Amino acid sequence: MLVVITGGTGGAKLIEGLAAEMDPAQLTVICNTGDDSVFHGLYVAPDIDTITYTLAGLNDGEKGWGIQGDTFTVLEQLRRLGNDAWFNLGDKDFATHITRTRLMAEGLTLSQVTERIRAALGVKATILPMSNERVETRVVTPEGEISFQEFFVKERWSRAVKAVHFAGAERCEPAPGVLNAIRQSTAVVIAPSNPITSIGPILAVSDIRKALRYSVVTVVGVSPIIGGAAISGPAHKLMAAQGLEPTAFGVADGYRDLLNRFVIDSEDRGLRGRIESLGIRVVETSIRMTSLSDKRRLAREVLALIEK
Repeated sequence: MLVVITGGTGGAKLIEGLAAEMDPAQLTVICNTGDDSVFHGLYVAPDIDTITYTLAGLNDGEKGWGIQGDTFTVLEQLRRLGNDAWFNLGDKDFATHITRTRLMAEGLTLSQVTERIRAALGVKATILPMSNERVETRVVTPEGEISFQEFFVKERWSRAVKAVHFAGAERCEPAPGVLNAIRQSTAVVIAPSNPITSIGPILAVSDIRKALRYSVVTVVGVSPIIGGAAISGPAHKLMAAQGLEPTAFGVADGYRDLLNRFVIDSEDRGLRGRIESLGIRVVETSIRMTSLSDKRRLAREVLALIEK
């Protein structure tokens, strides 16, 4: 069983490639829930949904989120009625959030609801939230503290960032199945997701980081950074705020207690020596995933590293 630690869009691209190159039933995905929020009274789990839709063949590849071909009639009507509807939710997407919120109100955990939605959409891989307890990624700016979704979506990551923290992580437990998946895995992949706000909340759950640190299997990371900028999104900006160099080296340094191998883009070959000085074996390749063939090629290269 291969375990992938992931957040949203970058991780989803690699997971799509992995699911095409191996038996998806042998794939377990541990998802970030630090981005989860309540909108219009509904519990929204963006990273879980992006991974679920991707594995179900429903994800909107151009946007990187939501359901392909979805409409936004409900959102338009919410705005017309005076609601603050800055977070884009499609009509079919609303059905997912309505179902999740209803089931959780009936007493089901986030893990149980995720499993029901996974099965209903015909996804063969296992999808696990990092925790059933609430963890919220908070961004500290000069103007005050805001949620990650406010920073990322509402304000299009325009504010300066002083720090990021994960409210509730220090007291939460891993969701059922998470630690067993890591312990029973044949290998672990840390996906090319934002190391601060996608992977960071997962690793902030101390028992998860500890399980990865003491894992006896190969742990492979894939860089989400090329040069001094993220392939997409504000990872470089958030890394700098957390005291990490906003490069592939900074990502490796943040995972230095976990990784055996690290995949970087060929453009960053000049960082190889510094990363290997951390005791991590480096592999150079193209890590941009703009097509399905790119995703499958990178997935094959990651799987080949695991088999060596």
